[in-house]
Amino acid sequence: MQRLTVSLIVAFLSAVVATVLAVPPAFAQKDKKPEEPKADLVRTITRHEAHRLPYGGTVSIVGAPVGSITIEGWNRSEIDVSAEIELHGPTNADLDLLATVNNFIVDVDTIHIRIITSGTHDKKYMRAVAKKFPKNLFGLPWKVDFHIRVPELTDIEIDAGIGPLKISGVEGAMRVNALQSDAQFSLTGGYFSGIIQRGAVSVTVPARSWHGLGMTLQLAGGTLDVLLASGFSGDIDATVLRLGEIKNSYSGLDPREGNAANPRLLEGRAGSGGAKLSFTVGDGTLTIRSLSGVP
Repeated sequence: MQRLTVSLIVAFLSAVVATVLAVPPAFAQKDKKPEEPKADLVRTITRHEAHRLPYGGTVSIVGAPVGSITIEGWNRSEIDVSAEIELHGPTNADLDLLATVNNFIVDVDTIHIRIITSGTHDKKYMRAVAKKFPKNLFGLPWKVDFHIRVPELTDIEIDAGIGPLKISGVEGAMRVNALQSDAQFSLTGGYFSGIIQRGAVSVTVPARSWHGLGMTLQLAGGTLDVLLASGFSGDIDATVLRLGEIKNSYSGLDPREGNAANPRLLEGRAGSGGAKLSFTVGDGTLTIRSLSGVP
């Protein structure tokens, strides 16, 4: 009886092994996910546009998830937009498809220019214009680098992702939101409001006073370097909320009357005072120093 039982068990196991070996390879691997295509090819597309924009107009920019934005003021009543779009894809055919969606439009109004980036990162946009777009092309790296010239007196709105950001030579109402940026602002006036999640930020005021309502800049984490011209007059508020410190080496910037200073708070006045420049860092270092002697 025991020998019969062992024989039945061996016969059963042999049948199971034979069944497994007989399963077609395609069925055995049906649960395997296809490998992601390698984006070995790179294509760079260059675009340039110029439009009339009077002094006092507005420029709104919605940047790509990754890329740089450089804005310079000049003495012309027009906006000049140069851009480089860098695409990555497995094949040239895939790059052709990506080029149809990873791009930007320039919406021109009389006193308002809107530059809006669209692409595979925007699911709502993709559902509206490219429902059958190949799923394996989503998530491939791409970026747009903008170099924009605007009239010196222009209001600016920027929503940026990850990448360098630079604004210089512009006075107006400016609003900046960025996820992560090594940003450089060289400004002399207007009203500036900025929020940057993380990065190394530099603010340069090359004039002896701020011409306008002031500046408010908040950095969640990173380093913020403030450079003031020699003989600058204005009120400076500096705050580090959590970890970090304020390093003030600007001669003549002292606490305003009745306000104390400590390593994480400074409410100061330089010269005869003036417009208020307010800087806040969540975690990091906030440095205030003189522009003289800086290369």
